[in-house]
Amino acid sequence: MTNTIDAAATTLEVLHIGGPTVRFEYGDLTWLTDPTFDEPGDYPGPVTLYKLTGPAVPVVEIGAIDVVLLSHDQHADNLDAAGRALLPSVEHVLSTPDAAGRLEGVRGLANWESVRIGAVTVTGVPALHGPEGCERFTGVVTGFVLQADGLPTVYVSGDNASVEYVQQIAERIGRIDIAILNVGAANTDRFGDHDLTLNGRTAVHASEALGNAVIVPVHAEGWAHFSEHLDYLTHRFSVADRTHLLRIPAPGQVLAITVAS
Repeated sequence: MTNTIDAAATTLEVLHIGGPTVRFEYGDLTWLTDPTFDEPGDYPGPVTLYKLTGPAVPVVEIGAIDVVLLSHDQHADNLDAAGRALLPSVEHVLSTPDAAGRLEGVRGLANWESVRIGAVTVTGVPALHGPEGCERFTGVVTGFVLQADGLPTVYVSGDNASVEYVQQIAERIGRIDIAILNVGAANTDRFGDHDLTLNGRTAVHASEALGNAVIVPVHAEGWAHFSEHLDYLTHRFSVADRTHLLRIPAPGQVLAITVAS
């Protein structure tokens, strides 16, 4: 996969592996979000998670990864056993400061802290994995913004349910060209009707906050705790007249996203 740059447009190719796991090339580096490569199974804990489908691309076929963007390490639907086994082979693993205290080789980024990897600046940005005050139960999570000369600015939300945080990110960063949003209205009933990730309605509000950013929704299938599927998300974007910004990646297939330079 390559980034193609000309005077008119830039194309980013994204491979959706399943759940929150996406591979793409950016700034001559290969990036992977929230590694999940296990086959279907159950994950007991304070709340049992049920994985329903395996990865579209197995970990043995994923190839070399330069950077992992790990929104958090506490939940198996964002970092499973196969994903954990992958991390030691990756030179750069970015996550929360909490994750850095638990996992060897992980660099934690506080909110608005940046690190330079090659030609790319990565900034940790706020995320909230549920309603206000949820951190005691769901833990601290993070999103990321990638920036580089001549390339689109990319926002990776991680497991975030807060539109207010998206608004803050858009105001502070400025133009965002592509937003990879974890959606699906994840709900384990821990907070009643309060979802753990964006739902169809709040994803539209997040899109509005991000202006003309292309929206790439992921993490809406493959696990039993998703309460909304992508057909409903598409309907909400249609009602809001924002379908032209929506690009839904099919697991296992490369999605080419072209934005104006």
